[in-house]
Amino acid sequence: MAKFSDTIDLYDDQGKLLKSGVALEKISPLVNPGMKKMIDLTKRTVAVNLAGAEAALKTGAIGKGNFIKGREMNLDISGNAGAIKEKIFKMIQVEEGDDTEIREFNGGKLLLVTVPSARIQAAATYDAAITSVAAAATYATIDQFNVNMFDGSMVKAAFWGTYPQTMDMVGSNCASILSIPQNNEGLGYALRNIPANHAVMMTSKNAMQGAALSAVFEHAGEFEMGAAIGPFERAQLLLLAYQGLNANNLVYDLVKKNGATGTVGTVVQSLVEKALEDKVITAGKKGPSGYTFYETKDPRLWNAYTAAGTLAATMVNCGAGRFAQAVSSTLLYFNDLLEHETGLPGCDYGRTMGVAVGFSFFSHSIYGGGGPGTFNGNHVVTRHAAGVGMPCIVAACALDAGTQMFSPEATSKIYGETFGKIPEFNTPIQHVANGV
Repeated sequence: MAKFSDTIDLYDDQGKLLKSGVALEKISPLVNPGMKKMIDLTKRTVAVNLAGAEAALKTGAIGKGNFIKGREMNLDISGNAGAIKEKIFKMIQVEEGDDTEIREFNGGKLLLVTVPSARIQAAATYDAAITSVAAAATYATIDQFNVNMFDGSMVKAAFWGTYPQTMDMVGSNCASILSIPQNNEGLGYALRNIPANHAVMMTSKNAMQGAALSAVFEHAGEFEMGAAIGPFERAQLLLLAYQGLNANNLVYDLVKKNGATGTVGTVVQSLVEKALEDKVITAGKKGPSGYTFYETKDPRLWNAYTAAGTLAATMVNCGAGRFAQAVSSTLLYFNDLLEHETGLPGCDYGRTMGVAVGFSFFSHSIYGGGGPGTFNGNHVVTRHAAGVGMPCIVAACALDAGTQMFSPEATSKIYGETFGKIPEFNTPIQHVANGV
């Protein structure tokens, strides 16, 4: 028997129907095999930049911006990529025929190592993936080139960075989608601690696929945080469905209707019309001025519609200007206009507006700490919207034409060249639908 009475139709980023009549619980990160595989690969997969390690050793680089002159090493790591890959595989593998996998990219200059499930199952945290890969890459290189004990520390620095002198692996040529646990600022934040630019590059700068990938990470994080228990589970799944997975083609239709000549305000109008048509809201009492107060008997479904509208407004506004910076003001004023138009709460019951105010200050106001693409759902500014802020930020950065100080290509290129070649990360909408 279905857990919830809701059913949805899933559409892709081209407005094509993928699956109809889907029971809401079938898109849960606890149930959907496609989503579970994405989360599993996120924990188990590490990119190794062999060309980057070779370049670091050639210049004596240690960590970020530090060099030790006289300690340069000229090792043809890229030229020996095949042998190094084989050594890493043997050391990482636990049992013959297990799910260890290594993919090669850029002529062997980049490796994508998926550690066997046994290593994660036998560990308390996902650290086991990057630590075992960094150790294996270090030893494989030392072994391949017969590096002596005095130079071994330089090879270690190429793959481990400045760890353990620093808390994380600064300057490492091994990269995980996940940050280290010490950087997660609360229980269950690991999957939310993923910068927008990473999702942008992994989905080849496709706004809707990027938003979907971010939504999967964010809402899986919400489940891990204990925010999807009891009645809140349906609330969270509706947000994931309508905003992240384009349920009932709502996001696509809103963008298509307003994309050519629309504004943030016309998306508000379109959303209210659609919500009335679908009987999600109804006209209620009228004030003395003639103002209509709208009502809803399903605030969770209305919240999902507002989340879809917020994403559509972001795509219309940031897409028109090809600038990511407008995302914070769109998050704020779409919902401000929507609340004034309906008398009902905006996206995430006002928390999205709260995020927007702090976000605009931190991203490009007088504080100006960094572009939107560097933010994640673990950040003190953007964490408060329950999984519905980050997908909009990812979509905005995907539509950006290069106006960010920290562009996706500058911060996250390796994620596109490695993780972005895995279909589960590149086209998440299809993989969640297939998982149904």
